[in-house]
Amino acid sequence: MPASNSRLALLLATCGLFCLIAMSTIIHAATSSATLGQLIFWRSAVALPPIVIYLALRGQLGVALRTKRPGKHLLRGVLGCIVMGLNFTALAYLSVSVATALSYLTPILSMLAAIVILRERPSLIVVAGVAMGLAGVLLMLFPELTGAEMRDGTLIGIAAGVGMAATSALSRVQVKDLTRTDPPASIALSFGVLSTLFGLATLPFGWPELHGQIQLLLVGAGILGGLGHVFMTEAVARAPVTLLAGYEYTGILWAFMFDAVLLSVHLDIWTIAGAVVIVSAALTVAYGQGAFRRPSTASV
Repeated sequence: MPASNSRLALLLATCGLFCLIAMSTIIHAATSSATLGQLIFWRSAVALPPIVIYLALRGQLGVALRTKRPGKHLLRGVLGCIVMGLNFTALAYLSVSVATALSYLTPILSMLAAIVILRERPSLIVVAGVAMGLAGVLLMLFPELTGAEMRDGTLIGIAAGVGMAATSALSRVQVKDLTRTDPPASIALSFGVLSTLFGLATLPFGWPELHGQIQLLLVGAGILGGLGHVFMTEAVARAPVTLLAGYEYTGILWAFMFDAVLLSVHLDIWTIAGAVVIVSAALTVAYGQGAFRRPSTASV
């Protein structure tokens, strides 16, 4: 298992969040042209080469193909496929920023799961930070839930997002458990293979022909997804689940940027206020875990 290193974990998480939010933006744009099965297949199949290259560079390719816990890998793969399917469904009906905001229910559930299953004990500052993050998410969702008319499919998107968050909490704890015995990238490899097979299994139900531009976008989504998955798995292996649960709130900044710049989505006062609260929560959690404290130099 990699040595604990909170600062490195936060750097890895930042890279992973950028890749995953960029992938979500592409998926959002492609949902009108491709089926859910196609999205899962291309996101997963194209992600495999970056993962294999990563393993080879680390000299872990042989180790990654062997595991004493195939059942755990299978369970993590099934949970991951469900998370991916629900996430893509939410992106089909919601903006990237709102779908991302819903995913931030995951840290609340992850913290509870880590306490029960992994027996982690977060400080009161961490608990307060996660609660603050939830308040920020609610601020962002306020216009969606109280508008005079809800856009068609909004309730479907919200339900998918909440379901994704709940399943993702279980999946994250499974990843943390597997990193105790297996290389982090081998977890990404097994998940990539299983989700590719799952997506391919939908072929008999009909896949529409994809135009060249959409095909290139899906290839890009797969590459970004593979890199993001490796980054985040490495981050989870180096820090408590509760630390990353709070820090991942900062991913909303990337979602806002992609929504505004690429998708021309208007940012209202509620989303901006929610973002301020969410980033404050992330910094609170990171501080509570000691990520920004200087190591003591006093002699013993």
